Amino acid sequence: MRKLVYYVAVTLDGYIAGPGGEFDFFPVSAEQGAALNSDYPEFVPTAYRDQAGIAEDQPNARFDTVLMGRHTYEVGGTNPYAHLAQYVFSTTLGADPDPAVRVVGADPAAFVRARKAEAGGDLWLCGGGALAAALLPEIDELILKTYPVVAGAGVPMIAGGFRPGQFRAVRRREFDNGALVGWFTRA
Repeated sequence: MRKLVYYVAVTLDGYIAGPGGEFDFFPVSAEQGAALNSDYPEFVPTAYRDQAGIAEDQPNARFDTVLMGRHTYEVGGTNPYAHLAQYVFSTTLGADPDPAVRVVGADPAAFVRARKAEAGGDLWLCGGGALAAALLPEIDELILKTYPVVAGAGVPMIAGGFRPGQFRAVRRREFDNGALVGWFTRA
């Protein structure tokens, strides 16, 4: 069965973006970028794959689908991950903005449960916080890039009600920019 994996950058105080959706305050690191791009080439937007040393025809390592909220999608342009099946969850976008991108206005959890039952690679939840809250019961794994930054306000990693869920840490790695990447599976 396919898994839903939430892979996201987060501040120490739990924000994935600033109040205006900005994310340029996360400290970049060539070491971290090279390591994560090697492990997860499919997470590199299509427009930057060449810069990251990822061949246009390089097969995806684990994932074949990306799920995005409307704000996350709007950051990346009209076809940000051409090498993946792309779904945007929105009740305001209307028609598909690009032939390679599908807008889903229905229940995100039901949609994900149906995709999990199909054959294929895992599903990557790219963002944002409201979509993550709607999908929280369906999230099987977390890959959190926790940066040594306190934002004070912004888009929470999970922007929803109080619903505690247990995850188990399975791996951690620290990088030269102080970021700590943690891998967690649902307990």
